[in-house]
Amino acid sequence: MPKQKTRRSAAKRFSLTGTGKIKRNKANHSHMLIRRSNSVKRKMRQSDIVDASEEKRVRRMLAK
Repeated sequence: MPKQKTRRSAAKRFSLTGTGKIKRNKANHSHMLIRRSNSVKRKMRQSDIVDASEEKRVRRMLAK
């Protein structure tokens, strides 16, 4: 049986943490930055954990 391939677009957007959770970057953080406050822009730089409802789908795309 052949190996399952990783979807490369997902591999560039998601990564696994040491505990097995899936890490993602925040969306919409590279445009319309003038009207946003400094605290909001600073929070958008940080990564986040994928929601439990989406985790099964993302894991399948990562072939993990």
